[in-house]
Amino acid sequence: MNIKSICCIGAGYVGGPTMAVIAQKCPHIKVTVVDINQARIDSWNDKDLTKLPVFEPGLDDIVKERRDKNLFFSTDVEQSINDAEMIFISVNTPTKTYGKGKGMAADLKYIELCARQIAKVSKHNKIVVEKSTLPVRTASAIKNILDNTGNGVAFQILSNPEFLAEGTAISDLLSPDRVLIGGDPSKEGQEAMEALMSIYANWVPRERILTTNVWSSELSKLTANAFLAQRVSSINAISELCEKTGADVAEVSKAIGMDSRIGSKFLKASVGFGGSCFQKDILNLVYIAKTYGLDEVADYWEQVVLMNEHQKQRFSDNIVSTLYNTVAGKKIAFFGWAFKKDTNDTRESAAIKVADNLLNEQANISVYDPKVAEERIYADLEYLNSRSEDETRKLLKAQNDPYKASKDAHAIAILTEWDEFKNYDWKRIYDNMYKPAFVFDGRGIVDVEALEAIGFSCYKIGSGRNRE
Repeated sequence: MNIKSICCIGAGYVGGPTMAVIAQKCPHIKVTVVDINQARIDSWNDKDLTKLPVFEPGLDDIVKERRDKNLFFSTDVEQSINDAEMIFISVNTPTKTYGKGKGMAADLKYIELCARQIAKVSKHNKIVVEKSTLPVRTASAIKNILDNTGNGVAFQILSNPEFLAEGTAISDLLSPDRVLIGGDPSKEGQEAMEALMSIYANWVPRERILTTNVWSSELSKLTANAFLAQRVSSINAISELCEKTGADVAEVSKAIGMDSRIGSKFLKASVGFGGSCFQKDILNLVYIAKTYGLDEVADYWEQVVLMNEHQKQRFSDNIVSTLYNTVAGKKIAFFGWAFKKDTNDTRESAAIKVADNLLNEQANISVYDPKVAEERIYADLEYLNSRSEDETRKLLKAQNDPYKASKDAHAIAILTEWDEFKNYDWKRIYDNMYKPAFVFDGRGIVDVEALEAIGFSCYKIGSGRNRE
């Protein structure tokens, strides 16, 4: 099957970049990204490429190259669905905040709405591709809806999970470790898989394109994120031990990372992992294990999340204890709000939890992040419902300049590993802070010895020198 028209439902962090790369590598295919959020679509269509709703290095160049040629962004969802031969579902699947499975299970209401809309408007056969991260056996639910509420149209359901790391999404898409496609073993299912494989084959070597059954594909995504998050929580657990014993977690990480059986990736201690996937997917895995009565399996994976929350809590507790057991009325400057560098995504960012803890202690927080907007910061905190909106806005201010953010501060907390933080005029920052001036490096990125030579008192996560 030679696909000529693709529609992607969902113009977020996955849908936008993925479709932009497909459009670039497959100029013979019309790619339309649809979303009901008019403001988001307007941003994708804005002539000013700095206003794209998703910040990813290299994304703006690809959008500029292909937009209005074979890459389109639209709110005309139904027309785009009907015109397409292949439909990617790339909508949000947040953790449920209500009912059965609250706090763990994936909320699939948006997926179901997509399936029903596809069934309603489709007038010819479609290949429907799961791009969102979904629980195992979601494909059967989607197919059941499509087959029973449609217009007699034949649908094939494929699972094609994304394995993107935000901040490097474009390079991950251009040169993926693997592309995973799960489908039905029937003749029609195999043909659908081949159609999707032929799209990726325009730039991905065939040996990197793996095919499985749908269930294995769905579970592989959850498992991959669980394993990666497990490594982060594991090294963070060791970071606390390092601080108590006088060891240095960076040295420990280097030593064990050189073991070929372990490898060096995801062994950098930090204030905690964030993002849209890790916590959500692990909790989803926990919920699935519980539903099958696998309590020991569920407890094992849940501990990864608990360790991550502990890391955030102890970081904020350390700020309070170091500042003489009170931060009330004291200004704490946050360098970074995004969950990692090179993205404007703040979902599950460690900064949110640390800020919430310090605001509970009546601290005044001043935030600088090079890519995160002020209203996003307020929205992240207001979602927690820990205090009134007025109180949040009274205690926390966002700044567009790091020197303003740190002026008259008692301490600086580094929450995101933006490269620019390493190159600031730290002497200038020190001169404009209250003394003693503290730096709490939650990402292990600054030269602590150089800062201490200036006069700072420094805490570096996972470093036993904090004991001295």
